[in-house]
This record gives sequence, structure tokens and C-alpha cells, in this order.
Amino acid sequence: MWDDAFPSFLIGLREGLEAGLIVSILVATLVRADARSRLPQVWTGVLAAIALAMSFGAVLTFTAANLSATAQEAFGGVLSVIAVAFVTAMVFWMRRSARTFSGEIREKVTGALGMGAGVLMLTSFLAVGREGLETALFLWTTARAAGESAGPLTGAGIGLVLAAAMCWGLYRRVLRINLTKFFTATGVVLVVIAAGVLGYGLRDLQEGGVLPGLTTYAFDLSGSVDAGSWYSTLIQGVFNLMPTMTWLQVAGYVGYLVVVMPLFVRGVKTKTPEPAPTTVQLSESPPSPRRRPVWVVPVAVVAVPAVVAGLFVAFSRPKPASSETVAVSETECGKGFTAPDTGRQTFQMHNTGDKTAEVYLIDPASNAVYGEVEGLAPGTTRDLVATVAGGSYAWRCVPTGAKAVTSATVHVSGGGGSVKAVVPVSENDLAAPLKAYKVYVDQGLATLETQTRQLSTDIAGNHLAKARTDWLTAHRTYSSLGAAYGTFEDFDQKINGRADGLAGGVDNKDFAGFHRIEYGLWHGQSAGELKVPAQQLAAAVVGLRKAFPTQDFDPGDLPLRAHEILENALQFELTGDTDEGSGTNLATVDSNLAGTRGLLTVLKPLLTKESPKLLPGVDADIARLQKLLDSAHQGASWTPVEQLDETAKAQLDGATGQLLEDLAPVPDLLEIRKSA
Repeated sequence: MWDDAFPSFLIGLREGLEAGLIVSILVATLVRADARSRLPQVWTGVLAAIALAMSFGAVLTFTAANLSATAQEAFGGVLSVIAVAFVTAMVFWMRRSARTFSGEIREKVTGALGMGAGVLMLTSFLAVGREGLETALFLWTTARAAGESAGPLTGAGIGLVLAAAMCWGLYRRVLRINLTKFFTATGVVLVVIAAGVLGYGLRDLQEGGVLPGLTTYAFDLSGSVDAGSWYSTLIQGVFNLMPTMTWLQVAGYVGYLVVVMPLFVRGVKTKTPEPAPTTVQLSESPPSPRRRPVWVVPVAVVAVPAVVAGLFVAFSRPKPASSETVAVSETECGKGFTAPDTGRQTFQMHNTGDKTAEVYLIDPASNAVYGEVEGLAPGTTRDLVATVAGGSYAWRCVPTGAKAVTSATVHVSGGGGSVKAVVPVSENDLAAPLKAYKVYVDQGLATLETQTRQLSTDIAGNHLAKARTDWLTAHRTYSSLGAAYGTFEDFDQKINGRADGLAGGVDNKDFAGFHRIEYGLWHGQSAGELKVPAQQLAAAVVGLRKAFPTQDFDPGDLPLRAHEILENALQFELTGDTDEGSGTNLATVDSNLAGTRGLLTVLKPLLTKESPKLLPGVDADIARLQKLLDSAHQGASWTPVEQLDETAKAQLDGATGQLLEDLAPVPDLLEIRKSA
């Protein structure tokens, strides 16, 4: 967590010390002027500034939460760039002012003493408010970059507490700090951190569609750098440098440092006459009776920013959702549905029938889907949230085992902006990809038939060393056909069954196929013991090849397999669970990846149409995983999973997990929905 906390700790310490010094100087000046009765005015201004900063942070947080994912990326990117500008201005201003700002604050307070309570309150408010707003903005951007980590807030809290303690020590004359050196040193570090924030902000703007070049990488070190290691986490958390960065990120990062750092360092070396010592020493005069503040003004100045922020958040939220209840059944769909208002709406879908149903809010002209609820059980009610604009809407209810029913169409007038809908995929849309994939599988089975016959011949001739090589070749061919496993029926158990769950394990007579032969070849069994299992394997492959053209291959299964192939690889291969002695699990993963790539090739036209940004990210994930797998073997020799070092194993798991995450939307994007 410290990697995420350090930048916020530094900004909290620096900004807290700057604001605290201003407050200390204000208080000390009033005490020396024998004007203790005016202290409540200072504290009122300080509280108002704190309330403003916290309210500003709340506005940023809740405003971003109300945006779409893409808009959130763009919003965060813009504020990151603004935060960098503020931090840059702050470090330059403090570099120039560290020597003189104590005297300047005293002059302002002395002038304010003769101009009434409001001016003194405003002086303290403005002096502290700027630091508070800068801190809130910078913390928001760093907290957003850290995701769910509590590091930024923890670091900022520690920095602010330490800054308060240092200011108290200065005020009580028990601590001496050379402000010029302090603000110069922290300024150099903050310039580097700001460069990272700028790079992160530019990436957000790319992901938000504001800037181009999202998939144009300057470098990709994910194959050689473990993103989960302590050193990688530290570098990413403190400097926002990632193993994979786009050219725009790198240009922004390097360009900022090349321009800003020399200017800052040059300004430090160019010294100006110091009108006051750089060491701050604050003192206080003997105490005098204090006057209790009037509570109305402090409460008002603290409450006003909070109220304004609350109103802003409330009015920036989407329109309140409707509470319209819509009935669903086998014979009637959409009972109670009336033309809704435009904006974000919540419909209560109540299943009045006796069958579980899927419910879709559709455009009846194009069958585009605006929202859906799956698995709505009889007698239950669930919310369906959708954004409504001007146009035509209807409900489509699809009860299990029954015909789809479509409601009457309602027309919504008015604007409401454009609303994105998902155009459903039909069986006809998947017909061409399915045909192409069947050809791919049929060719693979033809190759597999030749390879398993050769394997059987090797074993029959007692050429066991050659059999080990040919076994791996044949097994990799089969592993590349992962998307068709669901259609292989019980042939898969005969060809690639595992000993898991069988009584006696590997000694069970029903243990057959590739893994049975693998166990024998790598555990010293004779050719005589392996002859029958090899013949059975070859026969099963011949039977599968003959049966495959007539087997039922549901078009809807094709998108599901894009995710499931590597899901099985992560569960069974990267854990070493299926290893029966050959240590070639990573070769199987490599073949699974090839099968995934082949499946995505036939689905590419549909995926590009439904989600143009999906495949570039998936392609980058595949290349990253492929690079890691390539580094795990030399020639025909593969590193067994259990012999991988901790870093290499973490990299493989992480790359596979990221690819699975990016493939997860494919089934929903290409889901076949029934028509009325």
C-alpha cells in the first residue's frame, strides 16, 4: 500500500505544511499585536477553506460516478492534466516564495486588522483554500489511479498529521526547518510524480476516446516484468510508470520532465537576495483571555460549501428512476407498460407466469436491445435499468421452453440524446463463422488421425523415445480444437480423459486416451502395456472424425468457447493438474491459445461490428501471453509448471487472467436472442 501512499503522503506533507505555516503566521501575528480576540475569525476562515476542499472532493467523486465508463476515463484524464498544471505552478511558486512568504502574510494580516472581521476571515480563507483545493484535486487523481487501494488517503492523512505536528513545533519554537531546502527537495520529487500523473491522465484520455493511439505501444515489458512484484508495484504506485505504455504516454512523460525539471533546477541555482532568514521561528506572547466565537458565522461558512456541493451532486445525477411495474408471463408480456419519460429509468419486472423468463427492452423496428434481465423466476420481481430517449420501445419476453412474446409498441417523444443499443445476433449471423470453424476442426481432426496412427505405430515398434515426441505433437493438435469440445460428446473422454474421479486413479481400466499414454511413456511402462491404449486412442480419433460432421454444434456455443478454452487452461494446465509426467502443460496452453486465436479469427467480422475496441486489446493480451509461453521452452523442451519460478508463474497467471477478462464480453456481445 505504501507505493500508492507515497505521492499522496508527499503532497499532504508539503501542502499541509504550507497551509499550516500560513495559519501559524496568522496566529502569531495576531498574538504579537495583542489581538487574540480576532483569532476566531482566523479559525472560521480556515474551517471554511477545509469545508470547501472536502466539498470539492465530493463533487469530483460523485460527478465521476454518474458518468459512463468511457466518460469517466475522459473526465479523469482531463482532471489529471489540470492537477499536473496546479502542482507544477505550486512547486514553482513555493520555490520563489519560501524565503519571503512569512513577511508577506504578516503584512496582509496587519492590513486586515484595521479593515474588520470579514477581511481577516477572507485572508485566512484564501490563504488556506488554495492549498486545500490543490490537495483535493491531486488526491482525487492519485486515488483514482490506485483503484480500490486505500493507500492515497492513508498517505495523505499521515502527511497532514505530520505537517500539523511540524507547524506546532515551529509555533512553539521547538523545531527549526530550512524551508528553502525543504520545498526545493520535495519540489524535485513532485515534478517526477507529476510527470507520472500526466502519463496516466493521457492514457485515460485515450481510453475515453478523446486522444488516439490507445493500442500503439512504445514498449511492452509485461513479458519480462512481473506486474505483481514489489518493485514493479512500487514504481507504478509512486511514478505511474507501467510495463506497457503508449507512445503518447511516453512522449508526455518525457516531454514534461525535459521541459519542467531544468526550469525548476535552474531557478533553484539562481539565488535572489533574501529579505528574511530562511529558517522560520514563530513565537507567541503571554496568553490573554479569549472571547468565545459567535457560532452562527462559523457554522454558516462551513455549511455553505457542503450544501452547495450537495445540490450540485443532486442536480448532476441522472433523473430519478421510474417505479413502473411491468408484468411478464408466457401469454402476456409488458402488461402495465406505458410510454416512459426520457432519461435513466428503472422498470420493475414482475414474472406473473410459471416459467423462468428472459426479458428484453427492445426497439421493435431493429430488434436492438436497450436492457435485459435474465433468469427472472416465477413470482419474483427484479429491476431493469435503461436509458430512454425519443423513439419506439417494446418488451420481449422469452419464457423457458416457450415461444417469445412481444408487447405492444410505445412511442416516446422528445430528445434525451442518443442511446446506444445492442443489435442482437441471429443464427444467420453466426452461420458463416460456424461453417468456417467446422472446416478448421475437420482439418485438425484429419491431421490428428494421421498423428495418432503414427503414435500407435511407434509404440507397437517399441520406439518409445520417438513415441514421446509424437505424443506431444498429437496432443497439441487436439488441444488446439478447444472450441469444439462440447460437440465431441463422449469421444472427448476416450481421447483426452483424466484420471481424476476414477476409482484407483491411473490404474483404473477406464482411464484412456492421451493422458493414459502419457502416464505410461513417462513412468517406465513397456510398449506391450501401452499398445492397446494407443490403438484405442487412434480408433477413437477415427470415430470422432466420422461422427463430427453430423454432431450438433449450436451456433450460440461458438462465442462461449472464446472464453472457456483459456478458462480451462487456467484451471487445469497452469495448475499442473493434468500433468501425468511429461511436464508439457505449457505446451498445451500454447495450443489452447492457438485455438482461441483461430476462433477469434472467424468471429472477427461480428466482433468488430459489435465492439470495435475489443479486439485490439485482446490481440495485445494474446501477444503478451504468447511471449511468456515462448520464453518457457527451447525447441521441443518445455519448462514444467512446477519448475517455474514464482515471478514467471505469476506473469503467466496474470497474463491469462487479463486475457480472460477482456474476452469475457464476447458471449454477451454475440448472444443469440429469440424473436417473436
